[in-house]
Amino acid sequence: MCGIVGYIGKKDAVQVLVDGLKKLEYRGYDSAGIAVYGGKNENKRNTCTGNNIVVVKCKGRLDSLQEKIKNSIIRGNMGIGHTRWATHGEPNDVNSHPHVSHSSKIAVVHNGIIENYTELKEFLESEGFEFVSDTDTEVIANLIEYFYKYYHKEEITNAVVNSLKLLEGTYALGIMCEDFPDRFIVARKGSPLVIGLGENENFAASDIPAILAHTRNTYILDDDEVALIKQDQVIVYDGFGNEVKKEVFKVDWDITATEKSGYEHFMIKEICEEPEALRNIINSRIKDGEIVAGDLSIIENEAARVNKIFIVACGTAYHAGLVGKQVIETLAKIPVEISIASEFRYQDPIISPGDLVIVISQSGETIYTLFALREAKRAGARVLSIVNTVGSSIARESDNVLYTLAEPEIAIASTKAYNNQLAALYIVALAFAMKRRTVNDRAALEIMEEIKRIPELVAEVLNHREEVQKFAARHYNSKSVFFIGRGLDYALSVEGSLKLKEISYIHSEAYAGGELKHGTIALIEEGTLVVACVTQNYLKDKIMSNIKEVKARGTLVLAVTQSRFTCEVSRTADIVITIPDMNQLLVPMVAITPLQLLAYYFAVQKGCDVDKPRNLAKSVTVE
Repeated sequence: MCGIVGYIGKKDAVQVLVDGLKKLEYRGYDSAGIAVYGGKNENKRNTCTGNNIVVVKCKGRLDSLQEKIKNSIIRGNMGIGHTRWATHGEPNDVNSHPHVSHSSKIAVVHNGIIENYTELKEFLESEGFEFVSDTDTEVIANLIEYFYKYYHKEEITNAVVNSLKLLEGTYALGIMCEDFPDRFIVARKGSPLVIGLGENENFAASDIPAILAHTRNTYILDDDEVALIKQDQVIVYDGFGNEVKKEVFKVDWDITATEKSGYEHFMIKEICEEPEALRNIINSRIKDGEIVAGDLSIIENEAARVNKIFIVACGTAYHAGLVGKQVIETLAKIPVEISIASEFRYQDPIISPGDLVIVISQSGETIYTLFALREAKRAGARVLSIVNTVGSSIARESDNVLYTLAEPEIAIASTKAYNNQLAALYIVALAFAMKRRTVNDRAALEIMEEIKRIPELVAEVLNHREEVQKFAARHYNSKSVFFIGRGLDYALSVEGSLKLKEISYIHSEAYAGGELKHGTIALIEEGTLVVACVTQNYLKDKIMSNIKEVKARGTLVLAVTQSRFTCEVSRTADIVITIPDMNQLLVPMVAITPLQLLAYYFAVQKGCDVDKPRNLAKSVTVE
């Protein structure tokens, strides 16, 4: 949610900021803006201007901002930029970031939510400060000016530190003061922020892709840290104003991972990258007939003592957890409870010191999941996180981390990251099973060999994606789509349904097949599209009965099934998408790909903004 970019150096700050914000579009936004120090401004009608800071901002996409910048002609070598996802105040030009203080001396960009902004605003208004927006961020700008004006007239950093002590909530901040042409300041609490270290230039951003074209050397800010950023120096302070020595984190991503590389959309590029992404995690963890888990002490040393597992996640990661629950219980015979992260803290979960909490997050910054992690640790549980982003908050606060190694995922709708989350959960389940001796060596070896085949099976599905494309071209105008499945196929259906609705805006629901008779079938009418997952042999007859139920009511049925079931399923379903035969326990890692393709091609046919669906953000960092 939201994106921040900061720059100081010798380059044109405007171009650096805009290019960086483009790399953060996947985070979701409804307005954008930049503030440039010393900006030459030849059209003040389009800007908010102090003596030395020029602000250009507007509602809408970055194209609109660029047009406004072009008409304003601003230049400078230091600036901060922002893409906003509205929380306080509707999306409009006034509520867009950056926000300036009452005198325009201070400019601020902000990700997060300040919970006590109303009280602070009332206090500042009593001190003569005026407000023009509906945002909580404008309070921050005026609060910093208040401390700077009355207490720290010659030192902006102290004014920032003292202001932060009064803020309740979460924030990642970029701050400029017109009295200091040689620096800008960033701060972080609960929202991610990274500093990029260059030669005679330095950067700040919400996420690494924004600065990857300029540097691979970074500092990852921790909560309550503040950094003073100059052209040739970066100084980091803790919440008390003491200097902190940070370790340089070197980013080893391939920069092409953040480019479309000839694909029409990031989403289809990332779906096509699934085989390679799966190889990354599988080959790193399965070697010579063994699960490599030496760095996962919870599995390596404590497997026998784990009494219960909680899986906690949001959205797509939660759907991966639905699969993980069944796989862990089947292989390792450990009871698993799965919870939506945003509800976990409020359920008063019964956690014991011998329990393990597995948290799953693509970004490693999902605020609900981070809070759930902290709740679990307070209760004495051990925490294993499954994340994609090295150095993320969740990774740093967990006892053990299993990285999914999917590389950056730019499209808001998760695809390859989901597949790799599944792979990670299968690896965890099998590692526990082997340690607890709930699976014998021969069976474990067979499962490992089957897992190693998964990337080539996904590649085989992708080689026939035109079948899905043709189906989508004929049926993309469906008004409502129902997904049905049983067992692991139900977990698969839930994710397939989410993909369709979030990028095509078609109403879609997923149901366990046996629930149709408990009310859902009342919604089934002639012409309704039903997607049925039929991959589990022991449940095949049951789901085939459900298909016949909906067919009797005039539906169109698309079935996804293993090759060995194709003849039987095709006698009832209208269209059959076939995936290769495999161990039925492992099917979700392959069967999800045609469902992702279905969602993608439906959205393309409808002319939707596939990579940036409306109202959605890639990383949810505010409650």
